[in-house]
Amino acid sequence: MSKDALPGLTLCNNALLRRAARKLGQFYDDVLAPSGLKATQQGLLYQIHIGDEPTMGAIAAALVMDLSALGHTLKPLIRDGYVETIADPDDRRIKRVRLTPRGLVKLDEVMKLWHVAQQRFEDVVGKDQAASLRAALDGIAALDFDLPPAG
Repeated sequence: MSKDALPGLTLCNNALLRRAARKLGQFYDDVLAPSGLKATQQGLLYQIHIGDEPTMGAIAAALVMDLSALGHTLKPLIRDGYVETIADPDDRRIKRVRLTPRGLVKLDEVMKLWHVAQQRFEDVVGKDQAASLRAALDGIAALDFDLPPAG
C-alpha cells in the first residue's frame, strides 16, 4: 500500500484523541504535581469517594479500565495509606474500596489543585467549548463499539 493511500493523522479519530489526551494529561499532571499524585490517581480517589465504598468492578466500569490496570493504579494509593480494600459484608469474595482518613485529606488537597487546572483549561479553551467537549467525550464513552460477529 502506498503512503498516499493511507489516511493522515488528522483523519484518525483514535490518534488525535490520544494525542490530545496525552497533552491534557501532562498539563493536569504538572498542575497536580505538588500533591504528589498524578491525574489518574486524583480521578481514582474521587471515584472511590463518590462511590460510597464501591466494588473494584464498579470502579473499573466507571473509569472504563480493566481490573488489572485498576489494581496497578491502586497499589501506590494503598501503599501510601490513602485507600484500603475491604471485604464486602454480604460476599467476602468481593473487594470494596474506600478512602482512609489520610486519603480524604489528600483528596481535599489534590482537588484544590484540580480546580486550578480545570479553570486554566476553561480559560484557554473557553467555558462553553469545554462543556461541549466534556459532553461529546461522555457521549463517546457511552457508545457500544462492539463489532458484529464475523461471518
